Amino acid sequence: MLDIFQKIKGDKAIWAIAALLALFSFLPVYSASSNLVYVVGNGTTAGHLMKHAILLFMGFGIIYGIHKIPTHFFKGLSMIALPIVLVLLVFVLAQGTSDGGTNDSRWIRIPLVGFGFQPSSLAAVVLMIYVARYFSKVREIKVTFKESILPLWLPVFLVVMLILPANFSTAGIIFSMVMILCFLGGYPFKYLLGIVGAGILFLSIFILTAKAFPDLFPNRVDTWMSRIDSFSNPEDTEANYQIEKAKIAIATGGIVGKGAGKSVQKNFLPQSSSDFIYAIIVEEYGLIGGFALMFFYLFLLFRIVVVANGCTTIFSKLLVLGVGLPIVFQALINMAVAVELFPVTGQNLPLISSGGTSSWMTCLAIGIILSASNKSIVQESASAENIDETNPLEILSGQL
Repeated sequence: MLDIFQKIKGDKAIWAIAALLALFSFLPVYSASSNLVYVVGNGTTAGHLMKHAILLFMGFGIIYGIHKIPTHFFKGLSMIALPIVLVLLVFVLAQGTSDGGTNDSRWIRIPLVGFGFQPSSLAAVVLMIYVARYFSKVREIKVTFKESILPLWLPVFLVVMLILPANFSTAGIIFSMVMILCFLGGYPFKYLLGIVGAGILFLSIFILTAKAFPDLFPNRVDTWMSRIDSFSNPEDTEANYQIEKAKIAIATGGIVGKGAGKSVQKNFLPQSSSDFIYAIIVEEYGLIGGFALMFFYLFLLFRIVVVANGCTTIFSKLLVLGVGLPIVFQALINMAVAVELFPVTGQNLPLISSGGTSSWMTCLAIGIILSASNKSIVQESASAENIDETNPLEILSGQL
């Protein structure tokens, strides 16, 4: 055991946060899985807990393996992975919907193993690495919009457009995170405003097209609109069923909660083990548990900024921020949905909610952050990029 801990490198605080969140997740996942067993009739609580444990174990294997890779290697890997991701996104989009009307345009079903793979989660991480690579390449030249169209914006819009028809919330998060990363990378603000305007225009055209030709993208646009309508019209209790149950769970949790496994609303709240697990956590552990969980995510954000600040290359700085900020952003969105500060998005709570692909991609991102904080390989990465390390804060502070 001591030998294993000696082989673990990188920021120890991030390791601790990831481990604590993963260990804590077993309690709410086991509790909330009773909904799947006794209401939906899917498997057993022990089976769901075992599946969650296996997925997390594999996820931490990803963290360990990735954090041993020198950071500069991710530049080349992003160039290889991006075309593969685009092919996977086209493949899942072509699947359309099943006969039952459910959306299959998010998953690649893997036979024998019993779960699916969501390429959009991988696309988010790969695209952030690619964007960080782009700005590390143009750090010493003046960036113009015309010159950035093909190397930067074409891949970004291809990824977003392929994800948008099946998963609006994920496409929106990816687009927002790319905008933030471009701002931190020093991309001219006036061009960013133009890109945002173009994005809004494209979204409007897409919605109008989907409304005019509903067979092109069945169910999805109607789902977005119903969620927005239910958020803006709180009196529509039928449309707000999920939110109402989540608010009941939070309200009945009180200060200290009902205790582990004693949630009542888990039996009525759909997606209680994934999208709305935060409401179950507050019901069982109270406001104390809810705020404690929020503290750990904010502390993770703090450590991500610390790691980025200590990086010696512009690529490493942007890489850490690019893959790290979406983790915290997704967590805050999940919590905001549970307390009705945000429309229902379908985003999981990182390292807490049940689900394979989301957990693995979170672990992949954490592994990349730990790689950048691994002092034993930082010098190798800096030497490979041939960048002056005398003032590691100068580049990022100049962009901010």
